[in-house]
Amino acid sequence: MTRMLGRVSNETLLDKEGQNQTGRILDYIEEEFGEAARQQFRSRTHEFTNLLKEFPEMGSLEIRDKKIRGFQITKQTRVFYRLKNDKITILTFFGSRQDPKK
Repeated sequence: MTRMLGRVSNETLLDKEGQNQTGRILDYIEEEFGEAARQQFRSRTHEFTNLLKEFPEMGSLEIRDKKIRGFQITKQTRVFYRLKNDKITILTFFGSRQDPKK
């Protein structure tokens, strides 16, 4: 069965872990780099989610059996998401400086 590529009809959702990660990342960025950097990251994340609604399969397939995709939104941050039943759920943000086992 071929799934049609294109715009996702429903909203992009952020699961609980994604919400927690976003808050921690924003706090860290503001503490280390200031409010302007925080706003720039927020803006980049917002642009990404809008683009994701248009092109839901743009991320690389990271875990095939769970249909988890990944996309590098900044040099330091990768986002992982799942597309299921025309809904996009952002699972987590991963800092490239993080230990992957944490």
